[in-house]
Amino acid sequence: MPQLYVATNGLSIWQSSDLGETLERMPSSTGLYSGSRVWSLLETPNGLLAGTDSGIYLWDVAGKQFIAMPSPTECQLVTALACAPDNPNVLLAGTQPAAIFRSENCGQTWAKVDVPITPHVTSGFRDVAPAEERRDRPIARHWTRITQIVFDPSDGNQVWAGVEIGGAWHSEDAGRTWTRRSDGLKTDDVHGFAIVNNGSRLLYATTNKGFYVSANDGQRWEQQMIDSPWQYTRTAQPKADGGPVMFLTNGEGAPGQQGRLFRSLDFGRHWNDVQLPNAVESSVYFLATHESDPNLIFAATALGQLYRSTDGGVRWSALRRRLGEVRAIAWLPH
Repeated sequence: MPQLYVATNGLSIWQSSDLGETLERMPSSTGLYSGSRVWSLLETPNGLLAGTDSGIYLWDVAGKQFIAMPSPTECQLVTALACAPDNPNVLLAGTQPAAIFRSENCGQTWAKVDVPITPHVTSGFRDVAPAEERRDRPIARHWTRITQIVFDPSDGNQVWAGVEIGGAWHSEDAGRTWTRRSDGLKTDDVHGFAIVNNGSRLLYATTNKGFYVSANDGQRWEQQMIDSPWQYTRTAQPKADGGPVMFLTNGEGAPGQQGRLFRSLDFGRHWNDVQLPNAVESSVYFLATHESDPNLIFAATALGQLYRSTDGGVRWSALRRRLGEVRAIAWLPH
């Protein structure tokens, strides 16, 4: 039976073995503190990895335990994970403050990659304190973070990383060196990427100010408007069968009070709202697919509503359990 995993902001990871009909929080006795913030989930040949505020953990299915893995020593807060498609020994980890780390031995050791990403920004703050008080206090700021790292599944040298807030970055050597590729984006708040190949590589980027497409590996981006009152997008995901079907999550902001899920039948050129059932009460954020059953797809909103499709995204069911703030979802065939 497929296993569904839902990572949350402060309630650790929840698991379901009945397609999401029931969900159970994985307790601290499994090896990961039940109050953890879990930012990322990644299936690898060695098992499911979780990126958390306290580093990287591996889920041991047989032992029903999380095993604390070696993690980047400069920063334990791991917000993104990726595995090279042609070499499972190569892993990339993104952190907050935003930095990229690389492993060539399945995560046993990590090396920080030299990427000139700004570690913090002051955007989003409005200091209303009187001028004389502001002289005696630091400028309000927040740390940047890596939101997603994506390898081209057909070319393990090509990798993209998004930064909130720090733009889009591209590597042509499997993550060893990086170049900023944000020309044409209206924002530096980049949420993630999708890569499709319909004769040539097409790259999509999701941001807080629209959905973008590039036909030249991100050297230039063009905004693609979607039929929605909001252009905020979070996740773009091809269906796991390698065909032309794709999905795009949408909403009115972070976390928002309304959301939509879009489906494309032509590699992302046109999109239609799938009409999720009942009221969607925050932006739709995350998707989970798997090549072992491309028709089984899960979706999650920012504030914990969960949905399931068993027919490739044509029809959707709302799941009963509602969680807190969701940070990642994944399903595995065992």
